[in-house]
Amino acid sequence: MTLHTITNSSTIGLTYGVRPGRRMTDAQRAWLGERMRGRSVAIVGGTGAVGLETLALFVEAGVDASSVHVFASERSAGREIEIDGVRWTVGATDPGEIASCDAAILALDAALSRELAPRLVERGVLVVDHSSAFRMDPATPLVIPEINGSDLAGARLVASPNCTTTIAMMPADAIRREFGLESMGVVSYQAASGAGLAALEGLERECRAALADDEPAAGFFPVPAAFNVFPHESAIAPGSRSSGEEVKIARESRRMWKEDSLAVEATCVRVPVFRTHTVALRLVLRSGATIAEIEGAVRAMEGVELLDSSSPAPTSLGATGRCVVLAGRVKPADPTAEADGEHRVVSLVAAGDQLLKGSAWNGVQIAASM
Repeated sequence: MTLHTITNSSTIGLTYGVRPGRRMTDAQRAWLGERMRGRSVAIVGGTGAVGLETLALFVEAGVDASSVHVFASERSAGREIEIDGVRWTVGATDPGEIASCDAAILALDAALSRELAPRLVERGVLVVDHSSAFRMDPATPLVIPEINGSDLAGARLVASPNCTTTIAMMPADAIRREFGLESMGVVSYQAASGAGLAALEGLERECRAALADDEPAAGFFPVPAAFNVFPHESAIAPGSRSSGEEVKIARESRRMWKEDSLAVEATCVRVPVFRTHTVALRLVLRSGATIAEIEGAVRAMEGVELLDSSSPAPTSLGATGRCVVLAGRVKPADPTAEADGEHRVVSLVAAGDQLLKGSAWNGVQIAASM
């Protein structure tokens, strides 16, 4: 039985807006192909949205398909995945089988990762985990390679951050490096893809139903998602009025920047978009800078594409299917302030594909760098 995937899926959410063969830049493709030469990798959870995008990246980079192995639950074992003419048979998640690979990328829930990751590390496998299981573990590096890639040195198990944290931190780090950062405010507009393939399929069904004049009804999310905006559905953190997603942004950014006392504010909402998270950032700098200087810092950041005032602002569709984060609308945070001169409080907008730089591409970068 074939599991239809990215290039021939009936799930609009996985393909909508994606330009086949253009996920990575030429430089990114060449780098990944070179780094994976002679190495083998296991994709565990390969039938989910992040797993499928991970496989697509390896295909696009021309990585030898025989060195890429796909594992999933017993339910999916024996099914076939085909991406751009490259086909794999899905194996059951068996630590002994996975241990034949040099590295493993886990696209699993936290409970399964907690069980599997240590067993693989014991067998000598380099492990990248996409779940929240190890993100706040002091013994496990939490890494965005462009920001704190040096933390990978000697690591055997590495956590990839929350997707919204990653997309927000990419342009914010460029500014922080140059001018320092006293505080960061994040308002996120998050796509259904952040909740996985079932959420994408659910949004598609809801949109079709709504356009057929059916009564709105909740599908995957607690409330109807089609043509609706609502606070992020993650549970309210104990002792807090903030959602778990909002807490993740604060804790993870502080950890990667090694600034435990940094002021971080976050408000996270879902929007009826298939894939790509958009964030609005408010940054208080330690030293004043002109808008041109701030834009220069963002422009120089690897993995970020600055859209200046002559370009359209960052959009979900513009970022979909790309491994870079789009940034733009850099301006004084006070909308009545003159743009000329130096500023310490600025705002900007960024958009990044949650399934790529927010998840799959960040994990692939980590695995290829270990």
